[in-house]
Amino acid sequence: MAQTNQNLIPDTPPASTPINATPAATFGAPVNSANPVQPTNDSADFWQADQVKKTGNKTGLSDQANVTTKFKLPPQVAIPVQSLTPKPDLSSETNGSTPLATSKPNLTDQPTAISTDPRTIAQENLEVREAQKIFQEGMLTVRDIIAPAAFVLNPNYLQLGDTFCKTLFVYTYPRYLDANWLSPLINYDITMDIGMHIHPLETTNVMKDLKSQVGKIQSSLMIAQEKGQPRDPELETALGDVESLRDVLQRGEVRLFQLGLYFTIYAHTLEELNTVTKQLESTLGGMLIYTKETLLQMSEGFISTAPMMRDSISVLRNLDTGSVSSIFPFTSSELTQEDGILYGINRHNNSLIIFDRFSLENANSVVFAKSGSGKSYMIKLEALRSLMFGTDIIIVDPESEYKNLCDAVGGSYLRYSLNSQQRINPFDLPRGLDPEKESGEDVLRSNISSVHGLINLMVAGLTPEEDSLVEKGLYEAYALKDITTDPESQKNEPPIMQDFYNVLSNMNGTESITRRLSKYVEGTFAGLFNAPTNFELKPGFVVFSVRDLEEALRPVAMYTILNYIWTKIRMDMRRRLMIIDEAWWMMQYEDSAKFLHGLAKRARKYYLGLTIISQDVEDFLSSRYGKSIVSNSSMQILLKQSTASVDIIAETFGLTEGEKYLLLESDVGEGLFFAGLNHVAIKVIASYSEDQVITTNPEQLLAQSGQTPGDQESM
Repeated sequence: MAQTNQNLIPDTPPASTPINATPAATFGAPVNSANPVQPTNDSADFWQADQVKKTGNKTGLSDQANVTTKFKLPPQVAIPVQSLTPKPDLSSETNGSTPLATSKPNLTDQPTAISTDPRTIAQENLEVREAQKIFQEGMLTVRDIIAPAAFVLNPNYLQLGDTFCKTLFVYTYPRYLDANWLSPLINYDITMDIGMHIHPLETTNVMKDLKSQVGKIQSSLMIAQEKGQPRDPELETALGDVESLRDVLQRGEVRLFQLGLYFTIYAHTLEELNTVTKQLESTLGGMLIYTKETLLQMSEGFISTAPMMRDSISVLRNLDTGSVSSIFPFTSSELTQEDGILYGINRHNNSLIIFDRFSLENANSVVFAKSGSGKSYMIKLEALRSLMFGTDIIIVDPESEYKNLCDAVGGSYLRYSLNSQQRINPFDLPRGLDPEKESGEDVLRSNISSVHGLINLMVAGLTPEEDSLVEKGLYEAYALKDITTDPESQKNEPPIMQDFYNVLSNMNGTESITRRLSKYVEGTFAGLFNAPTNFELKPGFVVFSVRDLEEALRPVAMYTILNYIWTKIRMDMRRRLMIIDEAWWMMQYEDSAKFLHGLAKRARKYYLGLTIISQDVEDFLSSRYGKSIVSNSSMQILLKQSTASVDIIAETFGLTEGEKYLLLESDVGEGLFFAGLNHVAIKVIASYSEDQVITTNPEQLLAQSGQTPGDQESM
């Protein structure tokens, strides 16, 4: 209902006079310009055509027309038209002056009102809605953003812009389904949408249908028996299946569902679409699962696989709980990034595992595998490929396995032994550190702590009294060289093991320590630890070989080398990988294991990725520091395992039974690759050139040197 919009004088009470507004012309009546239809007072009854049928005679419309034409418009009501008169000028009476003449017309003589003709109101509403519709069409919506440029519907495919697609539905299943049978399809390297529509059925209704089905099957068997026909295995099998299903349904062990399974495949060309379709049908056909295309229903098929919760095809098959659960794809995720290096092939879907370990929370990695499973081979590949992208590689090599690779890339190969020329002073202090990040006191305390652990490792343990004496002696040894907590004093030449030995010799209660330490200062091992450092850690590829060291010296030597590397890393921050092969040597001793654990926790701050390789899994994980190192490594690689160690591996990494058997049955260079929360089955691959450089296979090494096993036997 419209209201009049007039300027009312607030102080004058309006006089309202109800009048009936009449339309200018009757809607639906024939209009003759020469003799227009005169308005009548009953014309408003036309808008109540559903209740009053006589209006049709007045408007010229038939009753049938009035019945079919139903307009829901506001009923016609009387609208008051207010009679307005000009307000007298009261100020003239007060002041005694003559009121001024006014030119305002008498509104009572010329009443105005907005027309309430239902036709006019309807026309205005239509115009408003049309204007709103036009305005909304000019607005940008989400549909405009995601909609393709074109949608072409064909009988056997759809075209969405430049992409072609078609939908297939499964219409029959085999008698038995293996778990995770849908995984090969999901891991296809194609773009595909899979729609699964599962409709649970009421057990009561299903039991009634099965009872009827049993009666039909039994009747067929009886008729065949009466006719003397041979037994029908198909009917007998069907009867057994139905009876078994009735039993488990009655006990509530399973439920029955209707499943609709649809696949929508996408391709850039029709040829590619047809090729992929044949591959998909062939793969499913090999599992006795047969599909058909949704011919003449491509749009419905597309909707059925879209995330709209609509099954527009409704090709359903009855499956029980176990059969439906086998469809859910418990499959691994892909590990393919735009940057990183190639680690191998995903054994699930043959995709490439391209990954950058520095993109994780930390770049640490642990590798566990039995001897001969290809762990060193894989790490050499990682080192070689990382070097190509500008990453410095530092390796602690206990068996000289990395010499050929180091020579091939022009790296530095340092033999650390009693007969070598290279020497490392464990008392060296890092230089050039940022005072805001590490104060001089922190640097000195950290280095004394590291040397303290080395002394403890050399003398095979310290008592509490000896421990305090060693710490006091270390501070005095640095004080002899005027090295204090002042960063400037730490640029002085550091002490050597002989200086520390002399300090301990002048202290009371250190006789036992000096006797055990003397072999590293004056005895057989004096030249290895009692000399200044005579080489620098160069950028690129650097290998420290400890193969020629006695077995008793290896943990001490590896501790010294790692401490030296750590000191240099803190002085010059660059992207580096440090590889420690056969790390179980260090995990045998408390101090070296503690140092390795601290290295794993602090490596991230200095842009360092720590790689720890071990074949003795039990010894490594039995240490509390070993488990903590695994927890602080965002990347883990498990290759072929032995039956003796697979249980502790499964417990530590939370492996399933299937993953345990995968590790037991894996070939050389195969296993599991963990990166953060994702993990896949991996197969390590290398090119021919890479294989010739990194191989440790004795037969290949002999062949490279021009010898064969037969030549060796003849010699």
